[in-house]
Amino acid sequence: MILLVGLGNPGKGYSDNRHNYGFMAVDDIIHRHSFGPEKIRFQGMISEGRIGTEKVLALKPTTYMNESGRSVGEAARFYKIPLENIIVLHDELDLPIGKLRVKTGGGHGGNNGIRSIEAHMGKEFHRIRMGIGHPGDKSQVSGHVLKDFSKADRKIAQMVIEAVSRHIEKMIDGDAAGFMNKVALELAPPKKTTAPEAKGN
Repeated sequence: MILLVGLGNPGKGYSDNRHNYGFMAVDDIIHRHSFGPEKIRFQGMISEGRIGTEKVLALKPTTYMNESGRSVGEAARFYKIPLENIIVLHDELDLPIGKLRVKTGGGHGGNNGIRSIEAHMGKEFHRIRMGIGHPGDKSQVSGHVLKDFSKADRKIAQMVIEAVSRHIEKMIDGDAAGFMNKVALELAPPKKTTAPEAKGN
């Protein structure tokens, strides 16, 4: 079984915040891949389904971001899911909007949800880091992540969410490079084609 975790904060007031990017992506995956109805369990909202041949548990911790590890740890222990079978989707300050990176292990990059999961579980889980851009000043980070996406950025974020959702099977199958390649191709701006110059007589 794969544990697919989206990070965010519960409640309508947070639903369109940049910090809820992970929730948004998991919601799209649940819908697109016809998962079962969400239930309250493991201090979060869970939904079960299949992606390809793999059974997947989608989890949105409702502990608030800073305590996400409590929810993830509870679900992982109950189902005996090892770290290498955990994929966490989250917002990433160090990437611009529209960019995405995958990594396994490493630092938390200031994301308190990742920090909490590391504290409860260890570091060697997979992260899908979805860029939200940095406000430029450390003192503005909290306000930045807890504000809604601008209209233009929300449009870009939605494109990223849909690309992730469409190609998540690659990631589930352990093909992180294939996943990144598919998503990058989908998000790449179309190349401009120039009309051939007319030849003179």
